Amino acid sequence: MTHVDTIELFDGMAKEMNTHPERFTPLGELELDLVCVMRSPRETERVRLVFDGLRCRVLASVEGDERGADCWLDGDVAAWRDMFDDIRAHGAATGGYTLNSLTLLGERIRLGGADPMGVDKFSRFNQSLQEFFDGAARLHLAAV
Repeated sequence: MTHVDTIELFDGMAKEMNTHPERFTPLGELELDLVCVMRSPRETERVRLVFDGLRCRVLASVEGDERGADCWLDGDVAAWRDMFDDIRAHGAATGGYTLNSLTLLGERIRLGGADPMGVDKFSRFNQSLQEFFDGAARLHLAAV
């Protein structure tokens, strides 16, 4: 089981992207401000990912809410954990654990945005985002 509601995971994925731009070059550059919202009964953790070209910056704590971002992914910690466990087990997300599948169904992780153009960026950059999240498979993070 992967610890997903820590900044360590997101920092690791950003470092993976930033040190291996060759994985993203064929997919094209990203211009996206995305917030990942992970809800648990005791608290809600928000991590902001700012993609600029072939680089990612992680902003640990989002003040207020996610509405200032282009779009956001919102789900309970268990859904996020299941997605990352699948990525780690298979080297990349499979079947119903891809970002596209999870957000299309919208039952466990929902795509949101205050502006339709911001939400459209999620679809436009979906392959690059999936490659970014699949980078978790290459990290050596402690499982919980």
